[in-house]
This record gives sequence, structure tokens and C-alpha cells, in this order.
Amino acid sequence: MEPVVANGQGKSGWLAVVVWAVCGLTVALSACTPLLAFAGKQGGTGATQTHPVGNYLPKWTVRLSSPISNGAHARDDSIQAVIQQAGNADNDELRLDYLRKLQKRPGLDASLREDLAKLITQIDRWLHEERLSYFGREVSRKKDFDFQIPESSPVYPLTWLYRGRMVIWYTMESGGVWSIAERRREFFDIAHGFFEKAARAFPENKVVQMYLGHPTGPYKHYEAVSGAPEWAVYQREGLERLVDIIEWWIDNRMQENGEYGGGWGDDCEMWRWWVPVLIGFDSPKITRAQARFSAALMAQPHMKPGYTTRMTDVEHTAEDSADVITPMMHLDPDNDLWRKRALRLTELMEVIWTGRNERGFLQFKSTYFTANKVDTNPKRACDTVYHPRAVQPTLLYWQRTGDAKLTRLFAAWMDTWVDAAARTERGKPAGILPTAIHWPDGRVGGLGPDWWDPRNHGEYTLYLYPSAMSLMTHTLLLTHHITGKAKYLEPIRSMANARLKYRSRPPKKQPAPGTEAWCASELGSISSVIAKYRFLTGNTEFDELIVRERAPYVRFRLHGDIGSLVSALRNNAEALRVNFEGYTSEVRYTDRVLRFPALFGENGIVSEPVVTIHSPNPSLLYSAVTGDPGSAGYFPLNAVRWLTPPRNIAALVTESGPNQFTAELFHFGRGKRSMSAEFYLLDPGKYTLTIATRDAGGQKSLVTDEFVVQGRRTHIFFELPPRKPCVLHIRCR
Repeated sequence: MEPVVANGQGKSGWLAVVVWAVCGLTVALSACTPLLAFAGKQGGTGATQTHPVGNYLPKWTVRLSSPISNGAHARDDSIQAVIQQAGNADNDELRLDYLRKLQKRPGLDASLREDLAKLITQIDRWLHEERLSYFGREVSRKKDFDFQIPESSPVYPLTWLYRGRMVIWYTMESGGVWSIAERRREFFDIAHGFFEKAARAFPENKVVQMYLGHPTGPYKHYEAVSGAPEWAVYQREGLERLVDIIEWWIDNRMQENGEYGGGWGDDCEMWRWWVPVLIGFDSPKITRAQARFSAALMAQPHMKPGYTTRMTDVEHTAEDSADVITPMMHLDPDNDLWRKRALRLTELMEVIWTGRNERGFLQFKSTYFTANKVDTNPKRACDTVYHPRAVQPTLLYWQRTGDAKLTRLFAAWMDTWVDAAARTERGKPAGILPTAIHWPDGRVGGLGPDWWDPRNHGEYTLYLYPSAMSLMTHTLLLTHHITGKAKYLEPIRSMANARLKYRSRPPKKQPAPGTEAWCASELGSISSVIAKYRFLTGNTEFDELIVRERAPYVRFRLHGDIGSLVSALRNNAEALRVNFEGYTSEVRYTDRVLRFPALFGENGIVSEPVVTIHSPNPSLLYSAVTGDPGSAGYFPLNAVRWLTPPRNIAALVTESGPNQFTAELFHFGRGKRSMSAEFYLLDPGKYTLTIATRDAGGQKSLVTDEFVVQGRRTHIFFELPPRKPCVLHIRCR
């Protein structure tokens, strides 16, 4: 192992050798290199790991590995060399340790001691402040954060790393910056300048280089397993790396009250990217963490009525209930507490939030409401495509039970949107859903001058067409599924036709806002609801659109395109293979945990896109392991939950429906795997289950069994052999 020479400082390199010789291996590893490598087998997984020091190891490791000796050699180390060591450190705990040791030195200049105190305070805040985004308000105003340290100070260059981080994470969080190219470019250029200066001052700092497009890691490698299908290799890697990130957050960020540091309103969104392992598999640790968080948030004073008492728009007021009740209805569906909490939302909808408009249709009265109040400001008086979020858990309960009272309520609400889609007022094309319907007149749009821009919120892009269109289209499809009435499909069909027309014959010029072509150009999300419709009914009328939208899992299910699926799974694995810090310790906004790779795309932080840095795709993992062609949020069609931990295994659902199910499975461990699964879409009846191994010579049956489906959830127990491709078949007899 080579000792670190900090920015060409001879004394730093000499000190590292002395520390190596005198203080022992533990101190040397901490003081002289940013990585502590070790290899270990995890229950036969074949995973070899290399972990960064400090932020990724127990805190006692950092304390034992004191980077600056109090012995005879400390007096020979220059102040600048220590600052270089601090700047080149790859984690903040180690940097803080260097600076605290320096601060204790006798004879320091008073101004330097004062600057050190300020810097130490700020680094300690970065590490330990309960609210991770404490700097956001200042950065929003200044595009910078004032450390109150003069440029002439020797420690001033250390501020560049933190200021760059603060600006870049605020940029990723703020919709008013991120979604406007010119503003994003302005913030990116400022952040890039900070990182460039930090890189010149501290060239060995890998985190700085990470922000400039040079990935860190991977810190874990997987043993090649003979006979494992390519899809299984990449899916397994993607699942396990996602689990590593989730468990890091649980282990390092969960606070005593259950929060993760982003505030309840952002922390609650984390389950959305946990879905592939949260409801695709059974991880007791992750399930306990979600249950703890959900219970903690619902116990907060502002949630006592069952919905928030804090007034803001529906996209935000609904999160605190929808994003904690919904996951628990997946994880603990028999718990009456969560059922009652879901039904409480319909009480509020009926009694407080909705009414009959002047056209005689049921609609929400405002975009802004709480558990006990509706904002009557005419500018805010809009029902929107975001409003299904307010009743998201109840929609899931309705999907599972077909409750007649809920059918009357939700069908009446969807009648309002079917009517609005058919109308052509204010220049809206017929068949296109608006993003808002004004109360009490029921007209399309809000009080803004254009139907597609309701201006019902201060951050106008939030409800600007198409806004959260998929929430409304999935609710319409669910209503059709339960009622059997074709009218609820009409807006979906008309928008799908508009999208297909646009994709087949795209206009030569950018279409004017508000026109059908413009609306169609913004309707990429329609393919998800069309895929669910296709899987539910077998109707092939929009297969051409599905193929054009190129969703890898759906293309695989419909056309056997395994190549596209493998490529997408590979990209996902590669995305999670590097920049672990960018998904964990660097994150400052918990609703942006997986956004880091977006920094390196078009109009990103570096001049040219970094094509080797991909964005994670948890939705792809969720679809592959459950058979749902779309998301889990609204009208989920997850056919199965594998009741086994999400490590050392891969599962690919190849067929799912009311009377059959097929999945390919591969167990990477060395011994037999006893496990079970829970099936959700099978109709009542008698079924045959077969498990067979598959190789070049064909299939060999291992197990054949029979079982009866009596309700909406059916448990099956079985055993997988080690390291052999298997196929699980279920057929109605």
C-alpha cells in the first residue's frame, strides 16, 4: 500500500510513512488512504466488498483511527499539509477529525483558530444537522452559502466542496430551477466552478471528482455463477445494490422519531423507490423500517384527524397520508387500523372536499385543503389530475374489495373528468383531459389565460399540462375495471390515439401549446396505463403504441424481446454499481435520492454528457419481479410477492393473469432455498403448480402440486435448487 502524498507535500508523505510504521495498521489505513478494503462472503452470495472509510463504517473505526498523532512527529507536520490532508480526505468525518486536531495545536494564529472554529461548526452541521437541507433557503437567495471565512484564510479552499454540494443539491430539489433550462444552467455553472476549484486544490478527493463526472466505486463485486441467465445476473445485482442503499438510509439516517432528515413531507416519498424490494420481496428489516416510519408520521399532531391540518396544495398535503398508508396496505393488508385510515379519506372527500358544481358533476372544490378546511380563493378553486393522491390508499382498498359505496363515489367523480375530456371549450382539443377543472363553474382549466396552465399554485409548473396525468388515467382505468363501463376508457383511448398519431407522423415544427399535437407530445405517460389495459383485457388495439414507447419489460412480455430487457437491466445495474455516495451520504433532499446521475446528462453539470453514468430504474425491477407493467402507486397489477429476502435471487414474471402465472427463477446460493410466494391476481378455483429446471436440453420437472384459490391472496410454499435456472408454472385446472 502506497502512502498518500498530499498535493506534492513531502512532509505529508513522510508523515504517512512514520504513521504506518509507528502507529500500526489501523491508523495507517485511516490516515494514509481513503479506502479500507476487505473481502467477505455473505451467506454464499459471492459478493466481495470494498467500503469507504468514515461515513460508511461504524463511528468507532474513525475514532480509533486518529489521523494526526499527538506524539513526537506531530510538531513536524505543517499547517498547510494538514489542510491538504483534510481536503483530500474522501469523507467528512475524517476531514473533521483532521481539523479538530489542528485546532488544538498550541500557538495557532488567532484568526486561523477562529476560521477553523467556523469551518468545523459547518462541517459538523453537514454531518449531523437533523434537517439535511438546512442551507436551502440561503442558497435559494444567494446561489451560495456564506461560511463567514475570508478568502485569505488558509482553510477557505475547504469551503468550495461544501458550497458546490449545497448549490447542486438545491438545484436538484427546486422545481423552479431544475425544470427551467436557463436557471438550471446558471446554478450548475456556479456549482461546477466550486468543484473545479476544489479539485485543483485537493486533487485526490474522490468525492469532488465524482461531481465532475468521474465515478467512485464499485465497492462490491459479484462472483460469476455458471449457468445464470444474463437477465438474472443483472437483476440480482440491481436488487442487491438497491437494498444496500435502502439499508444505508435505515442504518445511518433514521432518527429517533422515525424521520430520515428530509422532513416528513419528503421522507414519506422514499417508499416509492423502495418498491421493488419492499413489496416485491420480504425483507424484515426494510418492512420494519417502513412500518415504524408510517406509524410515526400518522402519530404526528398535524395528522391526528387522519389527514394533514397544514394548508398547502394537494400534491403536498396528500403525501403525509398517501405515502404512509398505501405501503402499509401492501405490507400489512389484514390490519384493520390501516383499512380505517384509508376509509377516513373518503369521509373527508364526501363531507368537506367535494361538491356538485354548476354543471351537476361531483368535483373537488379546491387545490388547497386540509382535514378540516377548504381554501376558497378563486385562483386555487380547482380539481386537478393530482387529486387522486388525496385518496390513493382508498383507491387501492376499492380495487381489492369492489366496495359498492366507494364505486358510487369514485364513479361520480370520474364522470366529471370524462365530461371535461370530451369538451372543446377554451380551445382544448376534444378527447384530451385537462389538468384542472375550476370550481364552482366546472369549466376547463383555472383562472389563467390558457386552459393548459391553470395558475392555481405559486410554482406554476406543478400543475402545468400534463402535470400528474398518469394519476388520473390510472384512476379512470380502475373505474372501468370495477364498473365495466366503457365510458371511463374514452379519455384514455382518445389520448392514446393522439399519441400514436404524433409518434407515427411527428410534425416538422414544434406544435403550438394547447393543440392536439402539442398535448400528444407531452403524453409519454399514457403508455403505462395502456400497458395495464392490455394486460387486463388482452385487447391489442394499442400494441403499436406500446412498441413505439419502448418500455423494455412490456416489450418482453408482448413480443419476447429479451435483448431490450437485458440491456435495460444492465443499465440499471451499472447505474447502481458506481457513485454509492451520490445515493447515500451526499443526498440532502430525501425526495431526490436517486436523482444524482441526472447531473451528467444533457445540460448537466459537465460540458458533455457522461454516457457511462446511467440513471437507476427501480420501476423496471418492480415490473420484472411482480409482473406489473406499470407503477405500484395507482391501480397496481403486481401478481406476486416473493416471500424471501431480496438477496441472492432473481425472478422474472413472464406471464400473469386471472387463471395462469409463470416466472423464471434463479437462486445464486450454494444450498437449497426454501421460500414461499403470495399471489394476488388468480381467480378462485383449482390450480396445478409445477417447478422445473431449464437447460439446453429442455425442462425437467422437479415438483408438481395442486392447490385451491379461495380469496384474493394465496400462499404457496416451495423449494428452489441452487444455481439452476427454474420455471414456476401455475395453471387453472
